[in-house]
Amino acid sequence: MSAPLVLDDGLQFGLGVFETIAVEGGHGVLLQAHLARLARSAAALGLGELPARGVTREAVSGYIRAHCPPHSACKLILTQENLILQNRPNPYGPERYDRGFVMDFSAVVRNDTSPLVGHKTMNYGDCILEHRAAAAAGMDERIFLNTRGQLAEGTVSNLFLVSGGRLYTPALSCGLLPGVLRDYLCRSQTVEETELYPRQLGEFQECFVTNSLMGIMPVRRLGEHVFPSRETADRLRAEYERDMYLL
Repeated sequence: MSAPLVLDDGLQFGLGVFETIAVEGGHGVLLQAHLARLARSAAALGLGELPARGVTREAVSGYIRAHCPPHSACKLILTQENLILQNRPNPYGPERYDRGFVMDFSAVVRNDTSPLVGHKTMNYGDCILEHRAAAAAGMDERIFLNTRGQLAEGTVSNLFLVSGGRLYTPALSCGLLPGVLRDYLCRSQTVEETELYPRQLGEFQECFVTNSLMGIMPVRRLGEHVFPSRETADRLRAEYERDMYLL
């Protein structure tokens, strides 16, 4: 957007929120879910109601149709005084799904006591630095543990594990962002939200991670544990990609 930026608490202290929306063929995938999460976070940080800030489904959809390529991302940033919309490429291509992710654990502890942990705020430095460190170490993603040593989330993703065909994911109380893809799966599938520890990985045959841009990504290895199957992840990804234009 061309309006000059105002040096508010968002730019000075990170008290702002953002959403990254997958764009497929001019359609903002799960746009309503993104806007609902943005509204909750904006209220929590005192950023005002979205319609009063000019953030409506119609406005964002119009921006997407006018400015976003068919397979891309739309980023929306909201602070006390600023509203920014921008587009960028979607970095996830077919070869990454074919290969599957290799991940390790972060030495940085996710602060499950923070009032910001459940919101997608501009306090995102831990995630960006750890994501870059994972890439430098030859990894695709890095998983945070919380203050109790439980699995929490990835630097840019939510975590799912599969045992006997049943889905498990860390509970929100473990200190993680309620991702829109996570929510989609929890609503459309039978998922047990629970406390999980690294020592339990041997109990699971599959692992996958999710976010808005990657969708559902199979995981080959987490730490020292290799997952022998990806059947559930592949099935869920196919179902999601079939339905995404309706979401």
